[in-house]
Amino acid sequence: MNVLKGLQPEGIFGFFEDICGIPHGSGNTTQLSNWLVSFAKERGLEVIQDDLENVIIIKEASPGYENAAPVILQGHMDMVCNQTDDCTKDMAKEGLDLVVDGDTIYAEGTTLGGDDGIAVAFMLAILDDDSLQHPRVEAVFTTDEETGLYGAEGIDVSPLKGRRFINLDSEDEGILTVGCAGGVEAIADLPVTREAFSGQAFEIRLSGFLGGHSGTDIIKGQENALKSLGRLLFELQEGADARIVTMEGGVADNVIPVSSRAVIVSPRGDEVRSLCEKYRAVFAHEYKADPDFRMDLEETETDLLPLDEASGKRAVAYLIGTPNGIEKMTFGIEGLPQTSLSMGVLRSNGEPMKDETLEYTFCIRSAVDSECEMLARRLECMTAVMGGTMRREGPYPGWEYAAVSPLRDLICQTYKDQTGKDMVIEAIHAGLECGYFAGKIPGLDCVSIGPDVQDVHTPNEYVSISSVKRTWDLVREVLARMKQ
Repeated sequence: MNVLKGLQPEGIFGFFEDICGIPHGSGNTTQLSNWLVSFAKERGLEVIQDDLENVIIIKEASPGYENAAPVILQGHMDMVCNQTDDCTKDMAKEGLDLVVDGDTIYAEGTTLGGDDGIAVAFMLAILDDDSLQHPRVEAVFTTDEETGLYGAEGIDVSPLKGRRFINLDSEDEGILTVGCAGGVEAIADLPVTREAFSGQAFEIRLSGFLGGHSGTDIIKGQENALKSLGRLLFELQEGADARIVTMEGGVADNVIPVSSRAVIVSPRGDEVRSLCEKYRAVFAHEYKADPDFRMDLEETETDLLPLDEASGKRAVAYLIGTPNGIEKMTFGIEGLPQTSLSMGVLRSNGEPMKDETLEYTFCIRSAVDSECEMLARRLECMTAVMGGTMRREGPYPGWEYAAVSPLRDLICQTYKDQTGKDMVIEAIHAGLECGYFAGKIPGLDCVSIGPDVQDVHTPNEYVSISSVKRTWDLVREVLARMKQ
């Protein structure tokens, strides 16, 4: 593509463009994983690829650093695939359409995958550049981070000698992350039945929500497109005798949904139109954090029978009644959520015209394990009362702050020397793979850094070119100072 040709650092942006040309959504990383293996073999580097498609590439120390302690660099190769409603790209098969706009890079109509393609590009640039000074580098590329940190959970760390660990999955320059929340994916199945019902079919689409990462962006106050859909459907059931045919939205449990849609049948079309007009204005007034919100309503046709009245009301009641958002803030740390819940996906997993199940997927996060468990049990209770069942998948551990960290001190001092500013040290309300690696490797000294990558998991995602350059200078200097 050569869209990024000439941008500095050339190595990072060259490799990032290569990565963007390879489809690599979660669960679809085989091609990228194999490409990483080929990259290592072409350069004569030691490489290990496991059954989960994780890749470890090892580069021995540069001259003069043979006695220095090794360092582990880590990031994940999968990205969240999300796109605008009018984008026709097949992200499972096609690469991204990159655009450079001033100091930013974004992808036309889709997520960029800077989370965590930039980390992969950083590590490749280090592995490829023989002019750098560094100890033994153990570059770890994991899979399926976005869907449950499954690569980090299953990876064999026995080939790794390092006890210094730099995760490159942070998205704010000048901030050093030293702890994160744990969490779990909760999937609720609600059985429903269908029956014949006469009326006009309508399709309702809600779109233009900002969305974002269900951990780091949950505090910003954006609306959840699924919750908004539930609110509208409740009013249509009450005021227009509407029956639900389908309702759906969302792309992943850890993404705040940006759009949703439903098909309804009602014998009272005028009331449907009137209520939609009313709530279009209500939502536009309320949703100050989502200025591009829009609602579309049009008549349609459907061969699918609607849910019976009882099933439809249970389905909508569950949609609007389940908790969503921040449950508790962290005591003593301003602006940091401690426990939260976000509904990420709603879909039907049954067959048309038959009894089926609606599937609601949530992301539960907490820095306190007991609160995470409490919230999961709360959902289980609500699901059971509605006649459904709930299962948990992909639980991942939190990462506790370490009082003593020589690596943290080294990075903070290097940043201070380069910028004259103090680096901000923080914990985040999101999952990082550091928790798994800290649990697998005793005595691991672990931090997470990265350049500015904003609006991740949304089609508005972008990366700052100048921030990548400054972060590259920091990482390169930190490696050079690791002579002991």
